[in-house]
Amino acid sequence: MWYSVALAAVALFHISAARASSSTPPSSIAAQYSLSSSTSLPFPTATQPAPGADSFITSQWSLSPNHLQNGQGNIAFVDDPFPSAPAPVSGSGSTSSSGAPNASGPVLQVTYPAGSYSHDTGGAQWYATWGTGTGIGSSSSGGGGFNSMLLTYDVAFDSNFTWAMGGKLPGLRGGPDVFDCSGGSQPNGSDCFSTRLMWRPGGAGEVYGYVLSPEKLCSKEDIVCNSDFGVSIDRGSYTFQTGRWARISMLVQLNSPPSKSNGNLMLYYNDVLAISQQGLQFRNSSDVNIGGLFFSTFFGGNNASWATPITTHTYFRNFQMWGSSTASSLPSGASSTHSSASGYTFIEWTICVIFLGLVALL
Repeated sequence: MWYSVALAAVALFHISAARASSSTPPSSIAAQYSLSSSTSLPFPTATQPAPGADSFITSQWSLSPNHLQNGQGNIAFVDDPFPSAPAPVSGSGSTSSSGAPNASGPVLQVTYPAGSYSHDTGGAQWYATWGTGTGIGSSSSGGGGFNSMLLTYDVAFDSNFTWAMGGKLPGLRGGPDVFDCSGGSQPNGSDCFSTRLMWRPGGAGEVYGYVLSPEKLCSKEDIVCNSDFGVSIDRGSYTFQTGRWARISMLVQLNSPPSKSNGNLMLYYNDVLAISQQGLQFRNSSDVNIGGLFFSTFFGGNNASWATPITTHTYFRNFQMWGSSTASSLPSGASSTHSSASGYTFIEWTICVIFLGLVALL
């Protein structure tokens, strides 16, 4: 009996070690894809309520246009609500411009009032440009004309956060049109694109994209195309948790040439690859590049069925971006892989069950 327990324990140890070794910090992703330009978004050194938080972001985050689109009264910089539950650290991890993890100082709080849905009634939305060449925050190697970009940030949900039907989280956007490619405004290939995150019931995560939708893409089982709204990519490939921090890293490489469906999208959750989707067409014109952070978060959905039943909050920190003018060089055609970024595989769960069963018999 003890021999069997020991074997199961050793197996669990090796599983944990293998999972740890498979994690990839954002800096390593940036190096892998030769993203030599980088920037980070500044945060205040002291807490700030609204409207001070609005003024800070407007003056420091290079917004386009030069104001928040929605949610001026729903944002504040507050003390970390979960100081004992940081995002996992792997390798060099997500770091501030000084090279050290930013696990102290104020964090950005977003409020969703009870009954709110869409960015008009709760949450907040704005566009922080980096690809304009002006840079934001502390920037290295300049900016402009980005065809590949990696965005990373930490996010946390209130301990009593209610997922309801779902909602949006920040991502990337690009193109000359700074307003469309959200809210049902479909891209035409020469105006814009966007790739945000969504949570769904139970915290199930996905990438939610306003991208062109060739037939090969929409026929895939892990893709849900909607002619009125965005494209759901790999829904449920990772799972958000409440009451603790998680790290998001999203890589977008635009298709090149613009007529080719070879765009690349990768999403890491807590430094573990969750989504790898190729064969995407973000654009059909070279006028579309990647502009920067699309900070967009709200419940919804465009009707009251998506509303949050209670007033609740999310929290954000450690916004960083890496970029390059080099686009995707992958072959055309939709392909994808996804891993269990937030849970164990079937074999791992089986070993866990066997281990617990053996312990129970002792």
